[in-house]
Formats: sequence, structure tokens, C-alpha cells
Amino acid sequence: MAFRPGAFRGSLVALCAATLAGCGSDSPTAVKPFTGASLSAIGHGETTVRYTAELWTHGNVAYTTTWGQRSPTAVGNAVYIWNVAGNTPVMVDSLIIENATTLGDIQVSDDGALLIVATERANGSIVIYDLTNPLEPARLTRYQTDNTSNGVHTAEVARVDGKLYAFLSIDPPTARLVIVDLSDPRNPVEVMVRTMGNPFVHDVFARDGLLFTALWNDGVTIWDVGGGGKGGTLANPAQIGNVRTAPWSPPANGSEAHNVWWLHDAAGGADAKRFAFVGEEAPGSGGSVLNSSNGDIHVLDVSDMSSPREVAFYHVDGAGTHNFSVDEERGILYAAYYNAGVRALDVRGDLSACSDTQKASDGRCDLRKMGRELAAGLSNAQTYIWGVHFDGSFVYASDMLSGIWKLAAASRPTP
Repeated sequence: MAFRPGAFRGSLVALCAATLAGCGSDSPTAVKPFTGASLSAIGHGETTVRYTAELWTHGNVAYTTTWGQRSPTAVGNAVYIWNVAGNTPVMVDSLIIENATTLGDIQVSDDGALLIVATERANGSIVIYDLTNPLEPARLTRYQTDNTSNGVHTAEVARVDGKLYAFLSIDPPTARLVIVDLSDPRNPVEVMVRTMGNPFVHDVFARDGLLFTALWNDGVTIWDVGGGGKGGTLANPAQIGNVRTAPWSPPANGSEAHNVWWLHDAAGGADAKRFAFVGEEAPGSGGSVLNSSNGDIHVLDVSDMSSPREVAFYHVDGAGTHNFSVDEERGILYAAYYNAGVRALDVRGDLSACSDTQKASDGRCDLRKMGRELAAGLSNAQTYIWGVHFDGSFVYASDMLSGIWKLAAASRPTP
């Protein structure tokens, strides 16, 4: 879920933001003002000491990580703890993680017992906290091995057969996926390590004994880890299928598959588990920190896991997506869209059924032309939205430049 360093946008944004200069723009388009429904801003918890990165909420508490270096003394080694019970998030404490220069993912386990934080770059690790008191996380352990030392870029936490695991995406030069058993959170146990990704393995999504891996220019690969009928296990995943999503600007760029969400729509029906969504983090277009992102949302039909295919997409001129959070009860996908704020999309029903006028030249359905845009938030503000999290009632967004926002949720269209 985090920025990629190196030749991609992370380094450009850091440079532009650090100097607070325009840097000059070679982007042919700018973000067009959104004129539809609004995800109204309820409150803003402001912090500008460090760059804000990922976030997660649990009850009335939110946790945000920090990224990169905003000043000589402000590096991304802090987790901020927020009370979000009221309209305005209030920072109540912080955790400083030693020997870390940037933090990425942060996630609370599904039972609310643990907080897991990814650290990079050198001395890469995950740090595990007990959440008996959510406002005062207590460190249990820091898990670090030779296989994580290059940097844990993302750490996704999910259950497989009822047991809790962390899926660690490790930075190059040898990109790899490491799976760790968290049954005893004080003593994590490595169960698998496998080289994958071109040049990164970035994020994963685990559900129903299947594992989706975002492998950048190698696209998305689906693995059987116990539920796919291929004999795979977490210790030895078996590949089921792969697809390379369409680049936002062919032929110059690759798939740049950044993150994945396999939808389980609570409404049921034939399309309830048919679609997966892939976020593309394409190279920045140049320009200032407020005009330097590209990349689309890609919709995969995974009804045949051995042969997934792209059937639709969502594009915002002059901006690119980063992370998702999905309200599966109401069929709404929330996407962090960097300099275009937060976008809410209707993802219920058949996303591959569209008229000829709603198709791109390559035959994919255009979700915008299909009227699937429901609302936008912070799209006209001076923000750079990294992450988004829907907690069942509200939408929370992490703004790289200024902290955390609390937003009203989107409304479904009237049938």
C-alpha cells in the first residue's frame, strides 16, 4: 500500500514536496473539478511535521504511519494515534520505531487484538503491538530476518483456515514474498519465502484460500494456498492464473499492478464474487507535489481464476489511484486518488455489461461513462491522499501533506 521508492513517483514527490517548489509540469492534463455528489469533510486532524502515509481505524481510534524525510530531523519512523470519536480527529500519542527511515502499512487484526506495522528500508521488519488498550499499544516483538532486511514495503494481515498470517512484500534488489504465522504474536514463524515481482511484489489480497499478488509489470497472479483446488498451501502456493492489466499510457509503461481487492458483494447474485479490482501506480507526470500522479483502477473478471481478464476500468485525468477500501455491504469502492482526493464507485452488479458508447477503443467498459461514479471528497482541496479506510460508518483518508480527514460515506443510487 505504500509508495515505491527509486525511479518511480516516490522520489519525485519527495523532492518536490521538500522544496515546496513547482518543479515545472509536463503533464498534458490537470485534474478536472468533480461536479457530482460530495463526500463531505467532517473533520481534519492536522499534522505537518512528517509526511503521513497509511492509516487504519479500529473503533474510535485511528493509526497513521509516516513516510520518508520531511526535514533533517523528521523521518518516517512515527506511528500517530488518533481519537476519532468526535468530528475532528485528535492526536493523543505516538510510537517511535527505532532504526526505521520510513513506515508503510499499518493494520489491526480482525479480532482487534494486534497492531502490525511494516518498516523499511534497511533493517526491514514488522513490529507487532498488543491492543488491550487501543490508545496505548504495547510492543510484543519486532520480527526481522535476513529475508526481511531489505525492507518490508507492505504487510497485509489475513486469516487462512482460521489462522492469522502476515504477508510481507520485500523490497528489491531481490523482491520476494514472505509469509509469517502470527498464531503466537510474540514469536512469529516464517512459513514461506518466494522470489516474485518485476521489479516489485507490492501488495497481496488473501481470501477463501486464494492469494492475489500484485507483481507490478508481471501483473496480478492468483495462487492456491488451500482453497483453489490445485493442491497449494501457504508453505507451497500453486499458481492458478495471471493477467497483465492494460497500462494507462501504452506502450510506454507496463501494468504497474500496485494493489488488489477481490470483491465479495453482500447483495449476492451471480456477480457477487466475480470481480477483482487492481490499482495501478503509474509513473508521475512531472510537476509539483499536487500534480504528479497517474494510474487507473482496473476491473478483472475472475469467474475463471485460471484465465482472469480485464473487462473495465476507471480513469481520472491528471491523477492516479493508490489504495482501496470497500464497503461490501453496500457495494461501494473507495479509492485514494492522490491529488484528486477520494473517489467512491458503485461496484455492485455486472461491471462488464455496457453499451458501445460506454466502451473504450479496446473494448473495456469505462466505469465513468457507465455512471458508476458516486461521489468524491477532497478533490478540489490542496491534498495528496495516500490511503483510505471505511469503518462501517465513516470514510477516513490519510493526506500525505497534512494528516487525517474524516469524511461522510457515499450514498447508493436509488434503484
